[in-house]
Amino acid sequence: MNKPAMSTLLKQVDSKYTLIVVAAKRARQFIACNPEETQKADFNPVTAALYEIADGKIHWERVKDGVK
Repeated sequence: MNKPAMSTLLKQVDSKYTLIVVAAKRARQFIACNPEETQKADFNPVTAALYEIADGKIHWERVKDGVK
């Protein structure tokens, strides 16, 4: 079973595509800011980003050119 649940994640964003973009951008931030943390075998930056989205810690806004 995937954690966090897709239904929980979709309550935080307007579409699956937005979810993917926001999670990917946050995962890249994890990798850039914490390279030693991302080298650990038990740490997945995408999973961490999805948990933050589910908890409402990530705020995004739609702009004319994409997601900011």
